[in-house]
Amino acid sequence: MRYDGKAVLVTGGAAGIGLGIARRFLEEGAVVLISDFRPQQLEQAVGQLAADFGDRIVGQPGDVRDAAQVAAMFDALQARAGRLDIAVSNAGIYPNRFVVEMEEEEWDRVIDTNLKGTFLVCREAARRLIAQGTGGNIITISSGAARGGRITASHYCASKAGVTMFSQILAVELARHKIRVNCIAPSMINTESDVNPLPEWRVNEAEANSQLLLGRMCEPRDIANAALFLASDEASFITGEMLAVMGGAGAARPR
Repeated sequence: MRYDGKAVLVTGGAAGIGLGIARRFLEEGAVVLISDFRPQQLEQAVGQLAADFGDRIVGQPGDVRDAAQVAAMFDALQARAGRLDIAVSNAGIYPNRFVVEMEEEEWDRVIDTNLKGTFLVCREAARRLIAQGTGGNIITISSGAARGGRITASHYCASKAGVTMFSQILAVELARHKIRVNCIAPSMINTESDVNPLPEWRVNEAEANSQLLLGRMCEPRDIANAALFLASDEASFITGEMLAVMGGAGAARPR
């Protein structure tokens, strides 16, 4: 219960990585708000978590691309918990498309969700933590794709490289306020998401290369454990870093 009394906001929390992160903070005693732009899935996720954690879980529909909706997420958490301690900017999409086949709308949607959305969530979190005056933690979700691009994901890779650099700069700007900012870079993870379905060839590729160096694919709980560590007192001297949770994929060439 090391997060007992802490208030945590997680975007994109209705499924996959976000849902895994929310569950781990709840297991450790926090009050958690999850947001998602899919109301039905959000309601289902809140119901699922409430069965285990009661009223310590809060849901707030919202689109991270809209500043007013982002502010409403933080308002809802502070109305319930009276404070903010940790914000996890997780919401993201990763469609697969070759550049020559990509429409401008798809490029804009990925950049606006993954990069602009991270900016809006982190800006709102930073403003509120500064006003609160208690320090705090901001965690962003990048990707191994930020430093090792892959075909059909030019927009996604570009957005996640931007998230990584943005997080580093934000960490420098917020250090004097005792607000730490760190980034997690997962390897490919099959969240079975209706928003981010993985094509079969991508799953087969992962099963055939070094992403299975440890014998399995990355799971949401792996990322959640990393977030739990980065927000903890044990990580009090860590800021502006990207923690790769990739099962050795960054250390070995594909077979």
